[in-house]
Amino acid sequence: TVEITLLDKTLLVGGEPGSGKSGALNIVTAHAALATDCRLWLMDGKRVELGPWRPAAERFIGSDLTDAIAALEELRTFMDERYDRLDDAHRRGIRRGDGNDAIVLVIDELAYYSATTGDKRAREQFSILLRDLVARGRAAGIIVVAATQRPSHDIIPTSLRDLFGYRLAFRCTTETSSDIILGHGWHTRGYDASQIDPALRGVGWLLAEGGIPRRMRCTWLTDDDIAYIVRTADGTG
Repeated sequence: TVEITLLDKTLLVGGEPGSGKSGALNIVTAHAALATDCRLWLMDGKRVELGPWRPAAERFIGSDLTDAIAALEELRTFMDERYDRLDDAHRRGIRRGDGNDAIVLVIDELAYYSATTGDKRAREQFSILLRDLVARGRAAGIIVVAATQRPSHDIIPTSLRDLFGYRLAFRCTTETSSDIILGHGWHTRGYDASQIDPALRGVGWLLAEGGIPRRMRCTWLTDDDIAYIVRTADGTG
């Protein structure tokens, strides 16, 4: 069993198509949907991967980059306002059970917003706003969980990629791609996601801040599982 705490952490998920990224996102999203002390925000350019969770989410952003930028700006405003309150109370961050709900922002296929849709200026604005949330948001309870196939510098600026507290590398096509997710040099120490058997969907290497990668496998949630969890979360199940 692998357990992680996301109250003051962020998570970056990478890997080739079909390797298990969606399974990881759905597990985190399920936990956030059922938690009574957090609010769920979702971004999904395809709309169908995270779409089934929409009834349990406070906000859902689809393929419109303008809407995605507006949502990040709203979160940054919320973050600054919460820091004003924490500063007034002489506190350095929120704590479990103090009445301050966390906001979990789950982004599927980050590359769609940062490197594919819209114009260059808008994509850069999106990346700048997201970097600010990842860098400053943790103590304010803003938790970013993002997935992409290959978080190279043209998809995610290195200055943003290196800020994620947790990194989860599913199967990759090359050892270089594995190191892009986990960090430089891990494949030479035996932690190489390109060596994962393609048939083992959901198997990946999880790296936490200051630790070493740990091999794990994510549970797969079916559409029926998700529908049941959503009904439970909104009280209709």
